[in-house]
Amino acid sequence: MAAPLVLVLLVAVTVRAVLYRSSLAGLISERVEVASPLNAWKRVVEGLALLDLGVSPYSGDVFHETPLVIYLFHFLIDYAELVFMITDMLTAVALYLAVQDYNKVLFKKQKLLIELDKYAPDVAELIRTPMEMHYIPLKVALFYLLNPYTVMSCVAKSTCAINNTVIAFFILATIKGSAFLSAVFLALATYQSLYPLTLFAPALLYLLQRQFIPVKMKNKDFWLYTVQYAGLYLGSLLVIVCLSFFLLNSWDFIPSVYGFILSVPDLTPNVGLFWYFFAEMFEHFSLFFVCVFQINVFFYTIPLAVKLKEHPVFFMFVQLAIISIFKSYPTVGDIALYMAFLPLWSHLYRFLRNIFILSCVLIVCSLLFPVLWHLWIYAGSANSNFYYAITLTFNVGQILLISDYFYAFLQREYYLTHGLYLTRKDGTEAMLVLK
Repeated sequence: MAAPLVLVLLVAVTVRAVLYRSSLAGLISERVEVASPLNAWKRVVEGLALLDLGVSPYSGDVFHETPLVIYLFHFLIDYAELVFMITDMLTAVALYLAVQDYNKVLFKKQKLLIELDKYAPDVAELIRTPMEMHYIPLKVALFYLLNPYTVMSCVAKSTCAINNTVIAFFILATIKGSAFLSAVFLALATYQSLYPLTLFAPALLYLLQRQFIPVKMKNKDFWLYTVQYAGLYLGSLLVIVCLSFFLLNSWDFIPSVYGFILSVPDLTPNVGLFWYFFAEMFEHFSLFFVCVFQINVFFYTIPLAVKLKEHPVFFMFVQLAIISIFKSYPTVGDIALYMAFLPLWSHLYRFLRNIFILSCVLIVCSLLFPVLWHLWIYAGSANSNFYYAITLTFNVGQILLISDYFYAFLQREYYLTHGLYLTRKDGTEAMLVLK
C-alpha cells in the first residue's frame, strides 16, 4: 500500500505546484469560500509586516491568527508554498495511518463479537471483510488530497490547512492510544480555532475503550482516567498560551483571536450561516443571537456522546462535520477534512436514503457560489439574498448528508443485533423506523 500512497502524494503535489504557477492562484486566494478573515493569507502577510516594523500584529483589526502561526511564517515566509504543500501531505499520511489502525481495531472487535454470538445469524452480508477494508485508508488519503476544496485551500495558502494537519495528528494519536499526544494535539487544535474543544468527548471515549474502562458514573477508574486526560489537555493548552505570551510579551492575541471568533464582528460573506443573519439584525439583539448561534457547535456534544459512546470514531466524524457547518468563519477547507472520512463509512451506502440527491446539491451549490458572487458584486444584477440563499442550501445539504449517515449508522447497528429480516408477531415483514 506504500507505493499507491506515494503515487497519490506525487499527483497531489504536482497539481498544487502547477496551480501555484498558474494565473488561477491569485483568483482562488480572493475567493470568500476559500479564505476567511481568520485564515486569509493576505492578512497573515499584513500581520508579518507589522511584526517586522516592531508593531504588535494585533494592534489593528486585520490579523486574527494565533502567535505561533505568525512566528512560524516569520521564519518560513519565503517557503510558504512548500509549507502548505507539506502540511497537506502530512494530513493525508496521518489520516491514512489513523484509518489503517482503526480498521485493525474494528476488525478485531467484530471478530470478538461474532465469537460471542452478539450478532444475529442472518447478518453475514453486513459483516465487513479484510478485502473490503483493505483500500479504505488509501481512499481516505485520496479523498483528502484530490478534493477540490483541499486543493483550493492549499493554493490560496489558507491557514485552515494547518488546522487540518493538527486535527489529523490528534486523530492519529487518539487511535494509536497515546493519551499524552492526543491531549497535546487537541490543545493545539483548540488554541488554533477554539471549536475543536468539542472533540474532547469522542477522544476520551475512544481512549477509555482502549483501556477497557467502562463509561459508568460510579466507576472510579473512569473518573481517574478522565481527570488525567483533562489535566494533560488543560496543561498543554496552558503551556501553549503562555508560550504565545512570551513570544509577544502581550495578551493582545486573546481578544483578537478568540474574541473575534466568538463575537463575529467581521461580516464578510463566507460559506457559513452567521454573516447575513447578523448583517440584517438590529444591534441590540446581536449578543443574544451570537450566543444562540455559538451554542450550536457545543450543544450536540452531550447527546451524541450518550448515543454514540460505543462508537467514538463515528462520533468524532459527526462532530467534525458539526464544527465545519456551525463555526463562525467556515471555509471549504474545513469541509474537506470531514469529507475525507466518507470512504470509511462506505459500508453504510446500502442504508443511505438521499446520497445521490444530496451529492448533486453540494456539487451544484459549489459551482453556483462564484456565479452568484459575480452577479452580486460585479454585474450588479443580484444582491446578497441570492448568495446567502445558495449558502443556506449548501449548509442544509451538509446537515442532511450527516443526518443520513447518522441514521444509516444506527440502522446498521440495529440490524446487526436484531437481524436483517425483521418480522412482526404475526409473521409478516416489519419495517424499521428510527425515531
